Amino acid sequence: MDMSGQLTIAAPRDRVWDALNDEKILQDAVPGCQEVVRVDETHFTAKVKQKIGPISASFSVKIELSDLDPPQGYKISGSGDGGAVGFAKGGASVSLVEVDGQTTLSYEVQAQVGGKIAQLGARLIDSAARKLAAQFFRDFKQAVEAAQFFRDFKQAIETANAVAPTPSTPAAPMAAVSNAAPATPADAPPPTSAHPAKAQKTLLRWPGAPSGGVRLLYFAIIVAVVALVTWLLTTQ
Repeated sequence: MDMSGQLTIAAPRDRVWDALNDEKILQDAVPGCQEVVRVDETHFTAKVKQKIGPISASFSVKIELSDLDPPQGYKISGSGDGGAVGFAKGGASVSLVEVDGQTTLSYEVQAQVGGKIAQLGARLIDSAARKLAAQFFRDFKQAVEAAQFFRDFKQAIETANAVAPTPSTPAAPMAAVSNAAPATPADAPPPTSAHPAKAQKTLLRWPGAPSGGVRLLYFAIIVAVVALVTWLLTTQ
């Protein structure tokens, strides 16, 4: 049984390479995988539970990495013993090519099964294998891209904090400024107005208020607008 394919992952090649050698990511991505244990740099063991057609079995799997060419690719080989239900073994060549910050992962798989599993027929086994492979690469892609997203987000936050301006010394409270009395000569008489009523009107006007003639013009314009609207409503 042979399979091949490729997928694009939104992450640099070195990140994808690291994920291909990360037992935790592999355990989460392999369908039915219960554990992955690293024996050394190129050997792993795993326990996988799968159901193919009417047969359900638990496999003890041994995995070996060879032809390592980091971060461009490697060959992964494995064999699984399912006891009375049979066995499975095979290998895959994986290559990584980075373009514009994204990585294209290409793979070629060769596999074979024996025992009761082989009696299910080539068509059923091939369909199940392709489904499991598609699920693995989909979950692997999601795991790598999620890790890359959070890595980029964290880096953006750290960069923003690094370039943030240093807070300046706070200005004096406005209350303290407003409460300070202006300096005046000790013998200066209090301010008076020759026209108290005029002074009171001046205080009641807001800054920038229009003069009397301008206010009259505003009033005339408003009256004209109201008259025009009223005429339009009555003529319809």
